[in-house]
Amino acid sequence: MTLDATRDADRSFLFVLGSSRSDGNTEILARAAAAHLPAGVPQRWVDLNRLPLPDFQDGRHETAGWPAGENEELLRQATLEATDIVIASPLYWYSLSAQTKRYLDYWSGWLNTPDSDFKERMAGRTLWGVTAMADADHVVAGALETTLNHSAAYLRMRFGGVLTGTGSRPGRVRADKQAMIRAKTFFQRETPFARFPYETEAGAAA
Repeated sequence: MTLDATRDADRSFLFVLGSSRSDGNTEILARAAAAHLPAGVPQRWVDLNRLPLPDFQDGRHETAGWPAGENEELLRQATLEATDIVIASPLYWYSLSAQTKRYLDYWSGWLNTPDSDFKERMAGRTLWGVTAMADADHVVAGALETTLNHSAAYLRMRFGGVLTGTGSRPGRVRADKQAMIRAKTFFQRETPFARFPYETEAGAAA
């Protein structure tokens, strides 16, 4: 099912690039999918290599907080301003890259700052994933997909799934014809509320 024009008019996409190199296969695949978004839908692209974050410090049980750095605040605002967040991470050791995982770790901090409304504001938004891998059998990306689905479920977000492609050497994902075909309609998919395995569909949307 394609998305209706009314919904498109209210959407804005944040693409979070978590590769260790620029113009990698995951970014190529993400841009191929983004090229088929309606012209009026805003896109913002951030490269976590250009906006590095220090290792996350868990301060939930400390009386004194820590000041947010410039990059952290920029990423937090960009995250909250988007209706659709696309995690574009290569498959590293069968899960997310270190840069991407660190970005998601910071979500924990944004959840627990005093008077935070991060969880409430994220509810109902949509999380997507894009990943390229060396393996031709994309079932090996299951852990990455589970991580994103469960993160979305915790925040009561929708989950659009993961666009997968095969490519190790630079640019090789373009030769994955099936991935490029899927990219054309990836963002037109229905996006149900994410669920934990133990949840019913009604419970996930509550």
